Amino acid sequence: MQAANPNTKPEISRATAGELIVRLGLRFGVGVGVAGAAWLLFLQLTENNAFGPKQLMGQLLVPIAVAGSQWTLRRLLAPVPPGVGRAMAVGWLTATLAAALAGASVWGLAHGVGEAALIKNRAEMVEIVRVQQQIRPKEKRNAQFEAQELQQMAQLTIRDLAVGTFTRVLLLGLVLAIPSGLFLRK
Repeated sequence: MQAANPNTKPEISRATAGELIVRLGLRFGVGVGVAGAAWLLFLQLTENNAFGPKQLMGQLLVPIAVAGSQWTLRRLLAPVPPGVGRAMAVGWLTATLAAALAGASVWGLAHGVGEAALIKNRAEMVEIVRVQQQIRPKEKRNAQFEAQELQQMAQLTIRDLAVGTFTRVLLLGLVLAIPSGLFLRK
């Protein structure tokens, strides 16, 4: 009988790792997506602008969820490190699902609250842009560009809000998935 070599690492099958990646991506991505949707609903119910800058507070949970899913993958696969591909896969899946739910929740809430809330949002966004334009150094100001900025804010649609939220959440998650995937895999 031959003794087991303590220096060899146990192997994990691709199917098992793939199932684990999907399960963790779903758990963390859907979880943080639901938390973000709950934050939007809370903002709306407390008569805050759910489509304005305050929604970013809920979106900041996405990078934490991405890192959490990668860390959990590492712990569940121990003593075998997950590798860069698996760590990135679970992080990207988490970020993608969170972004899809964030965009869908903005779209759904915007349709649910009606045009009056969107008019209020547009007015607040125009005011924010005006303040930003006023504090911009004079040598960097461009009247045509500033007028175009104000016009874009005044014409925001539900689609623009949902796509903007999806993109922002996806970028937040993907940007953090790379360094956390590299560092949390070992």
